[in-house]
Amino acid sequence: MHVDLYDFHLPEELIAQIPLPDRSASRLLTMDKRSGKTEHRHFTDILEELRPGDTLVLNDTRVIPARLFGIKEDTGAKAEVLLLKSLGEDRWEALVKPGKKLKTGAVISFGEELQAVIEEESDMGGRTLRFMYNGIFQEILDRLGMMPLPPYIKEKLDDRERYQTVYARNEGSAAAPTAGLHFTEELLDKIKAKGVKLAYITLHVGLGTFRPMSVETVEEHVMHAEFFMLSQETADILNEAREKGSRIVAVGTTSCRTLETVGGMFKGGPLEACSGWTDIFIYPGYEFKLVDALITNFHLPKSTLVMLVSALAGRENILAAYQEAIEEKYRFFSFGDAMFIY
Repeated sequence: MHVDLYDFHLPEELIAQIPLPDRSASRLLTMDKRSGKTEHRHFTDILEELRPGDTLVLNDTRVIPARLFGIKEDTGAKAEVLLLKSLGEDRWEALVKPGKKLKTGAVISFGEELQAVIEEESDMGGRTLRFMYNGIFQEILDRLGMMPLPPYIKEKLDDRERYQTVYARNEGSAAAPTAGLHFTEELLDKIKAKGVKLAYITLHVGLGTFRPMSVETVEEHVMHAEFFMLSQETADILNEAREKGSRIVAVGTTSCRTLETVGGMFKGGPLEACSGWTDIFIYPGYEFKLVDALITNFHLPKSTLVMLVSALAGRENILAAYQEAIEEKYRFFSFGDAMFIY
C-alpha cells in the first residue's frame, strides 16, 4: 500500500493552536465503523454514546517538561534538546538541534545546575545524552524544561496542565495522549455513574510521535518502541468485559496500541499484569483483538495514526469523515476536536 493513499489536504487554519477554555467543549464527530454513517455532536455527548457495561480504557501517562534550551559549551552556540526516553543512570535518548553541530563528545550547558554530554549519535537528530547535575534531576527539569508541544503548534501554552490529561499520573511521555485531553473530572464521574467501568493503562509516548514516515509504502515503515504497563487490576476489568461480551472503548491511539499489544501477547487467553516495549504498527488488514471502539482526535495526513483509524473503520470511511470534518471546520490535531468510532 502506498503511503499517498492516506493523504488529504488540510487547510492550515484548521490546526488548533490553543486548547479551548473548557476541556469538554470540543466537538465530536461520531462514526459507525461498519456503515461509515457520521453525526456531528459535542464532546459531552460521549455520555450518550457510551453504554452501561462498557469499559473505557485511558492512558494515564504524564508528560515531562522535556524540551530544554542551552548552549554548546565550546562555542556558545544555541542548542535545543528534546528528551524522549530515560535509559537509566542519568542517560537519555533525545533529539537535538542543530543536529549537524552537536556531535559525540559535545557538552551542552543549560545553566550552572545542569549539563549534558553527547555519548552516541543515531539517525535523524537522535542522540544519547548523559546528564551531570547537583540535586534532584526531576526538580531541575521542572524548573528548566518546557512542555514538548508538537511542531505544528506555534502559540505559547500558558498553563502546562492543559497539555496533561486530568488523570495523568505516571511520568515519562514526550507527548500527551491527546484524545484524553477532552475529559474533565466531572464528565468522568458522570460516565462512571452511568455504569461504565474506567480502566487505566500506561504507554509513554516517545520518538515515533515526532518522526514522519519516510518510506513510500506502508509495509516498509518501522515503528519506534515505546514502554507500556498493564496492571492486574486493569487486566481483571478487561477479562470481565471480554467474558460478558461488553465493549472495550480505547481513549486514544496510545491506549489502542497498548491494548492490542497485550491482546497479541496472551492470544485470546486471560490477560495478566505485564509491562514491556511495543513497536506495534496497526494499518488496514489488521485484525483487532481487544478494541471495539475508539475515541480519538483528527490526525496528520499520511501518518501512522490515520492508518490505525483506517484499520478500525476502513480507509474510505475515514477519508470521507475527515473531508466532512474539514468542510464543517473542525479543529485538528492535539488541541483539536474529537472523533468516536464505534
